[in-house]
Amino acid sequence: MNLERKDWIRALTAHPATVLNALADELTVGCGVKLKSLPQAGLGLLTLTDGAFREPYYLGEFPLSMCSIELSLPDGRRTAGGAQVMADDAELARALAILDAILAAGFPGYERVSAHIESGTKRRAEEDRRRRAMLAATRVDFAMLNNAGDDDDET
Repeated sequence: MNLERKDWIRALTAHPATVLNALADELTVGCGVKLKSLPQAGLGLLTLTDGAFREPYYLGEFPLSMCSIELSLPDGRRTAGGAQVMADDAELARALAILDAILAAGFPGYERVSAHIESGTKRRAEEDRRRRAMLAATRVDFAMLNNAGDDDDET
């Protein structure tokens, strides 16, 4: 897998939350899971700067969930993971943080997490391709409007 860690969450969230929650629960059987920060769900504010007066203003809100965990194996190995996801689902953030930690440390089950990331990457790439195709289909050539206006002036 040649995907950077910062892109793991986007790939994983291509799968349903129920699948990710079940996978995280299954892979943590026999592990110690310590919450470094409680799973939280809430709203984030999108702040922009006004172009004229250089003052901040709030464009809108978006759902945001986050969690930070520490996993420990019976043999004493430890690892940490975290996740922030644009969703109103604290349990999903917890599952993503667990999967992040497992893959980062190569804990047992990391192959399954890696397989989910690879299939999620393919899903996201197909989704991106479809969006680009839709965008290309709606592109308008405004140069043709200038030519149409010239015909009106000649009559």
